[in-house]
Amino acid sequence: MEWVLAETLLSQSRDPRVLLGALCRGEASAERVETLRFLLQRLEDEEARGGGGGAGALPEAAREVAVGYLVPLLRGLRGHPAGGSDPGPPARQPRRVLRAASAALRSCARLAGGPQLAAALAEEALRDLLAGGPAPGAEAAVEVLAAVGPCLRPREDGPLLERVAQAALALALGADGARDEAGPAEDAAALAAGRLLPALGQCGGAVLGAVWSGLVAAGAPSGPGRVGLQLLVLSALAERLLPEPGADRGPGAGEEDPDARRCWRFWRTVQAGLAQAQDALTRKRARYLLQRAVEVSAELGTHCTCGPQEGNGPSLFWWSEKKKDELLKFWENYILIMETLEGNQIHVIKPVLPKLNSLFEYAVSEENGCWLFHPSWHICIYKRMFESENKILTKEGVIHFLELYETKILPFSPEFSEFIIGPLMDALSESSLYIRSPGQLIGSGSPLGLKLQKFLVTYVSLLPEEIKSSFLLKFIQKMTSRHWCAIPILFLSKALASVPRCKALGIEGLLALRDVLQCTMITHQILLRGAAQCYLLQTAMNLVDVEKVSLSDVSAFLMSLRQEESLGRGTSLWTELCDWLRVNESCFRRASASISIGLPETSSLNAYVKNLVQDYIKSPAWETGEDCLMPDWFEAKLVAMMVLLAVDVEGMKAQYSEKRRTQNVLRIFLDPLLESLMKFGTNAYMPLLETDRCLQVLLKLLHTCMLKGSSAQDDEVFTFLQSFVMSTTESVSEFILRRLTMNELSSVSDLDRCHLYLMVLTELINIHLKVGWKRGNPIWRVISLLKNASIRHLQEIDSGQEPTLARQIQRVISMAALAMVCEAVDQKPELQLDSLDAGPMERFLSSLPLNHTLPKPHVEEQSSFFEESSASQGWGKIVAQYIHDQWVCLSFLLRKYHTLIPVSDGDVLEPILPAIQMPVRTLQSALGALTVLPSDQVLPVFHCMKVLVPKLLTSSESLCVESFDMAWKIISALSNTQLIFWSNLKAFVQFVFDTKVLSIAAKIKGQAYFKIKEIMYKIIEMSAVKTGVFNTLISYCCKSWIVSASNVSQVSLSSAKNYSELVLEACIFGTVFRRDQRLIQDVQTYIENLGHDCAANTLIENTKREDHYVRICAVKFLCLLHGSNVSHKLFMEDLAIKLLDKDELVSKSRTRYYVNSHQHRLKNRIWQTLLVLFPSFDQSFLNRIIDKIFQAGFINNQASIKYFIEWIIILILHKFPQFLLKFWDCFSYGEENFKTSICTFLSVLSHLDIITQNIPEKKPVLKQALIIVLQWCFSHNFSIRLYALVALKKIWSMCKTLHVEEFDALTSVIESSLNQVENMPGTGNTRKNWQRIQEHFFFAAFHPVQDYCLETIFYILPRLSGLVEDEWIAIGKFTRFTDIPLDAGFQWYLSPTRLCEVKPGDWAQQDIGSHSGEADSQSEWMDVQKKIIPWKNNTPDLDLELVFQDRVAKLGKSISRLIVAASLIDKPTNLGGLCRTCEVFGASALVVGSLQCVRDKQFQGLSVSAEQWLPLVEVKPPQLIDFLQQKKAEGYTVIGVEQTAKSIDLTQYSFPERSLLLLGNEREGIPANLIQQLDVCVEIPQQGIIRSLNVHVSGALLIWEYTRQQLLRHGDTES
Repeated sequence: MEWVLAETLLSQSRDPRVLLGALCRGEASAERVETLRFLLQRLEDEEARGGGGGAGALPEAAREVAVGYLVPLLRGLRGHPAGGSDPGPPARQPRRVLRAASAALRSCARLAGGPQLAAALAEEALRDLLAGGPAPGAEAAVEVLAAVGPCLRPREDGPLLERVAQAALALALGADGARDEAGPAEDAAALAAGRLLPALGQCGGAVLGAVWSGLVAAGAPSGPGRVGLQLLVLSALAERLLPEPGADRGPGAGEEDPDARRCWRFWRTVQAGLAQAQDALTRKRARYLLQRAVEVSAELGTHCTCGPQEGNGPSLFWWSEKKKDELLKFWENYILIMETLEGNQIHVIKPVLPKLNSLFEYAVSEENGCWLFHPSWHICIYKRMFESENKILTKEGVIHFLELYETKILPFSPEFSEFIIGPLMDALSESSLYIRSPGQLIGSGSPLGLKLQKFLVTYVSLLPEEIKSSFLLKFIQKMTSRHWCAIPILFLSKALASVPRCKALGIEGLLALRDVLQCTMITHQILLRGAAQCYLLQTAMNLVDVEKVSLSDVSAFLMSLRQEESLGRGTSLWTELCDWLRVNESCFRRASASISIGLPETSSLNAYVKNLVQDYIKSPAWETGEDCLMPDWFEAKLVAMMVLLAVDVEGMKAQYSEKRRTQNVLRIFLDPLLESLMKFGTNAYMPLLETDRCLQVLLKLLHTCMLKGSSAQDDEVFTFLQSFVMSTTESVSEFILRRLTMNELSSVSDLDRCHLYLMVLTELINIHLKVGWKRGNPIWRVISLLKNASIRHLQEIDSGQEPTLARQIQRVISMAALAMVCEAVDQKPELQLDSLDAGPMERFLSSLPLNHTLPKPHVEEQSSFFEESSASQGWGKIVAQYIHDQWVCLSFLLRKYHTLIPVSDGDVLEPILPAIQMPVRTLQSALGALTVLPSDQVLPVFHCMKVLVPKLLTSSESLCVESFDMAWKIISALSNTQLIFWSNLKAFVQFVFDTKVLSIAAKIKGQAYFKIKEIMYKIIEMSAVKTGVFNTLISYCCKSWIVSASNVSQVSLSSAKNYSELVLEACIFGTVFRRDQRLIQDVQTYIENLGHDCAANTLIENTKREDHYVRICAVKFLCLLHGSNVSHKLFMEDLAIKLLDKDELVSKSRTRYYVNSHQHRLKNRIWQTLLVLFPSFDQSFLNRIIDKIFQAGFINNQASIKYFIEWIIILILHKFPQFLLKFWDCFSYGEENFKTSICTFLSVLSHLDIITQNIPEKKPVLKQALIIVLQWCFSHNFSIRLYALVALKKIWSMCKTLHVEEFDALTSVIESSLNQVENMPGTGNTRKNWQRIQEHFFFAAFHPVQDYCLETIFYILPRLSGLVEDEWIAIGKFTRFTDIPLDAGFQWYLSPTRLCEVKPGDWAQQDIGSHSGEADSQSEWMDVQKKIIPWKNNTPDLDLELVFQDRVAKLGKSISRLIVAASLIDKPTNLGGLCRTCEVFGASALVVGSLQCVRDKQFQGLSVSAEQWLPLVEVKPPQLIDFLQQKKAEGYTVIGVEQTAKSIDLTQYSFPERSLLLLGNEREGIPANLIQQLDVCVEIPQQGIIRSLNVHVSGALLIWEYTRQQLLRHGDTES
């Protein structure tokens, strides 16, 4: 086209001045400037051939065009944004004009006849570039320099060229975030890298050297953007930097040209592109450079080494002719792997991974075990896998790396250590990688977690000793560098704990471990958090060098652990820590300030602890004032923990010596504390801080000693500690009494002290109760005095005195003291201070105004209050605590005097105890309290409601309903608050679902009844979001019903019948969890399975909040019911009917459902419950439901449900043979109605021996069964025939055993049939299926009567029937759930047969998993997918006249002469697919109706960026005729893809080299007017009925056929 246009212009006039002058006049449109470019190039060609006319005129005309037209035009464009700010022209117009003008300028420079013009233009453009103006100006300057640069002389213009090269390189490599105008600046940088530098590189010599020096000086790439630009430059210069032998290296080339292979910075850039580049193009350039370097090295055949070497390791790249084959094999596999990873498809990548193993085999020398190839190349592969968006690929990469050291021992490499601490640990932070493998049981542990543990142990053991410490320190520090999820931090900690003992970590490592502990505290998963802490402590004990850390360092580290989650006294971890301290106690580094204490036979540990206690109790002189704040609890915890550790260490030493030594050591430690405590009662001037510290450490000693892990009965330390505390009781209790009652507490900070004193008093009471309560006990006297004094204070304040701060604080303290006394008395009946008659305290508390708020202190007193803001969070919090304590006291009164509560307020005229005898007013006050109190203070209000609501439900139902509503609002608002939610929920359930409340509500059937039902369903709904909510409800209800049920009372269960929906929902409850939730449950189960080996299991109570426990609770409740009890029987029958109705409803909701879907699970649970209920069914009830059970057998069910239905039918017929008549009727339906369900009833017949056990006369039954089975043996359905044959085999064996003579006539027929089936020849599917069905557990091992037990119903049968593991309930969970105890004689927990040992058969799902492992077992696949490498043997095209995108598209590709015209196609999907096909097969262009199609998402989804590599031409459908005629004139054959009368078969047609394929519209094909323009029509031969193919498929077939024929021709030519 361009050539035709230029010839046409020259034919008009041979005078170049006239032609050029004409084109230079008028508006500078893109078309005009491009025409000028065509003409100048044509003149340049003629000049080169020596045929140009007007030798003197042409150079002059060229100079005039350059100076007079093009240079001013370019100057104007420099101020015009490259993207096009003018709304008139299209966005690409200015850039199109710019490139055409630059190319024309280059032709002018060549035609001008001398270098002066080119040099002048280059100088001017360079000045513009260095001036740093706006981005469009820089882009124009780069275009000019790229155009005229090749016209400069390498020697004469060498300095200019070098300056241009330096400026271009600075622009290209400085665009990564260096400019504010990111878009335009990046365009200019990309232009400099892709056009200017390659052009300058062609000049060779000094210019190439300057470019190379600039690239090398840039150093290692610092960011993804810079890597991309460097690789763009390097790939553009690859022909000069990596020259092939004998290649023409252009002007100025010489031996001094650089060889990139010898530069380590070049290889680091390539590696960065391979591993870290975000875009595929940059990675492709890196692979191209590597491929070219390998091929050049192979061709040259000379020795090459990249220097300098790093340490003693191998060079980044080297070549040796002796090892050419090994090197070629290594790099071929390497590049294949990197290319395959681009696909991101695991099924393509997995077969290639074995080749990665071979890379390691090549990389390590067999002779000396050293690296032959630099390990950074292998790391690039793993980095690429870790960066993948496909998480499955990431997991494969991580597992492959972790398995490296299982089969091979690799030499040490610093690169590997850095990789482990960097990218590998980053990849390990993804929780989804730890999901268990298919087929693994729940709780068996994460495969990746176990591999990580094994890898770290192996890797650390292979590390040189001098490296080990720094590696482990960096590894732990990396764990502190991010917020980890619970599961990754757990498995990393476990892996660290498994590392063999070594002295690797000092104080820095211990501090890093402490920081990791802080990371573990973030997670809400308490068990995982506790387990991680256990493993981190074990890590510290294994890896810390005790000579580098002091005991104070160790104790500070131990304080980072939560004692209630990990380091509990009495656990295995505590014992392990004590043993570690015992072994190393003399080795710890001594602290600089430590002073040895003269203890007989003492150790450094004992000395440290004694010092610790003494220093703790001493009060600093500056903190002895009366107004000082209460000290922090941290030091008290530290002292208590270290004292008990030291005592237990001493106990370990004294195991075989005198036991009294332990007591003596504890006495020595606690002597300073004892001395201080004994002074409490007598010394009124003891420093306040000292008393606080003593009481804090006393509390912490008791709490630490009595943690769940410890066994207090045989613990001599705890016994001695108790006696120690009891000896101080009188002194301490007198001190507390004085402090609480003598107005000594008068500030806000004193409220914390009040809390401390009351906790100590509670502990003293508990200790005295354990050893035996005596009336004259000093603690009893203190409690009595405290109660009286508190009442007196409250009465005084109520007398109308001014509310000063001190008085208000005293009031709060007095109410708190009364609340403590009430709680102590409530929990310990031995403490009853008075008889049941109402005493002064009861009358006073009952008369208190409820919810009475404390007025703020007067203004002059408030200053001191607000100054204490650090100890106070506002007066509102103090008032809330006061009201809370009021309700604590009131709940005590209500429970004590619940018999005195009337059903309404009017029943008592003169109440002695108003709060009790006026319940309506009290309940109204409770509702008011709920609106005032914060959520963490409402528990005592709920406790009061529990007592009041049953009394008032009949008379004040609306008020009770209001209380239900208000309480539920509080609970639902708390659903995401872990700490206080569960205690509040438990209290809420206890008062709303109280047995009396449920009974009364069901009796009156009013608002309360429906409100309770509504709340019940809301709780079940909440359970789907928050696991464990339903557990609380069902457990409480079942336990409360059982109390009555066990007493054979019908009241409870008759009311329970009204709420049977609750039990129904519990029986079928279970949510389908998200994958991340299942993962957390799996890992928690794994930790629980570790038992006492993990201390967290001992300390953290199993809350039994799993969904399984809802069903377990309901099932155990049903197991306790007895059919002999009428109320129990009615309850179970009602439940069974509702279960069958639910099954019918689920079946109708979706007739077809998938295995393990929610519908499948629901139905499965329904039939499991029906099986549990079966023993209570009698004949009369079965008469009502038998039809529904049989009807369920006709429904198309999943395998597990079929087995349950068949099982229950067998049990019914076994127990009640009279239902056999109805059973025979099931076979009378037409076969078409139940092709699949008939197998259910045939399976029942296969257990006929069980069914007939209770039938004295079996022959009639056998006869009927034989008649039915024989007719189904002739069914045309193969599965039905198989089931019928299994039943026939069973029935016939029974007939032979009973010698039924009536069937003698059938003997030969039946036996020959069975023999034929048994001895079926061949190995086809029929024989295999017959063997499989006979070996299936349901027919071979299952005994319906003997295997009837909970284990079979809930674990064995779900496992054998292919149900997902989430539905298996291990029998151990039933026994662990002790909330509902079963009778000691309960026998049907476990299966007595060997069914539990049977493995799942493959009959139900044939051939699944039978050969799944064969492919993976291959060590290396012989053939794998391999992508075509377009750049394999081609250098980038540097044609400057091409539009930039087109030039990139042609980089290294072998372009054919095929044009595909798709202007008639409408659908973006077809166009996108064609675009991809054309690019893959190297078509020269794709013609489309509109270039806007490339922006369509559907187009882009199918083209996968092919439009960036393929020239696209816009020709609208009305212009197609002109376009086709033009192409015909250029020598193209126009080929239509259409079926016509004269069309040629594709297999018979030979494509010319210049072919144009015209594709028709999706619906109309090629219009008639265009068929006339075709040279030939080609049709695709078809064998099917459908007449046509998709247009993209048709086009692809012809494009491939064209490509195939061209490849054959080229092959013949070469041969």
